[in-house]
Amino acid sequence: FFNPRDYSDNAHRTVDDRPYGGGPGMLMMAEPLKRAVTAAKQAFLDKGIRHTRVIAMSPQGKKIDQAAICQLIDADYAPIFVAGRYEGMDQRFIDQVVDEEWSLGDYVISGGELAIMVVLDALARWVPGVLGHPESASADSFANGLLDCPQYTRPAVWEDIEVPPVLVSGNHQAITAWRLAAQLAATKNRRPDLLVVPEKTKN
Repeated sequence: FFNPRDYSDNAHRTVDDRPYGGGPGMLMMAEPLKRAVTAAKQAFLDKGIRHTRVIAMSPQGKKIDQAAICQLIDADYAPIFVAGRYEGMDQRFIDQVVDEEWSLGDYVISGGELAIMVVLDALARWVPGVLGHPESASADSFANGLLDCPQYTRPAVWEDIEVPPVLVSGNHQAITAWRLAAQLAATKNRRPDLLVVPEKTKN
């Protein structure tokens, strides 16, 4: 973790100032952010890691999904996440230092710290030993492009509602088929956009 305040020339460790052109709020200054990123890159170099990419969390960034998380896991670079605050960051820092801007969705939160924590948690689930069962991450929603199927646990009957019989049948092939069908049904009902197949480019 690299605190931009540690890289400020100001005696008060200032990292923000009023935006040119007026407007509400404060804007994070380019220089302290750049120095913090430079220090982060040097820390990776000291560990023999030369390839990095700077990712800033921003409402203007591309909306990330499970596929983006998986790509980051398999990437040949180390990500450096930058958390914005206030009204955002000086555009010159974004243009000169940031490689990508990521967004959790079409809404605004007070700072990028929480957004980065969400991304880190999504990444950590793929680290061996983090989850109790190694297949838990690959069986979650979006892992295969679909929502997860309904899940049930003991007791087999709760408030006169029974668990689907196939799940207690012991027939693993039937259970697998039921789960896939349930995933497709849930995705169709709740997120039909995930089932849309892009049209092929016409010649």
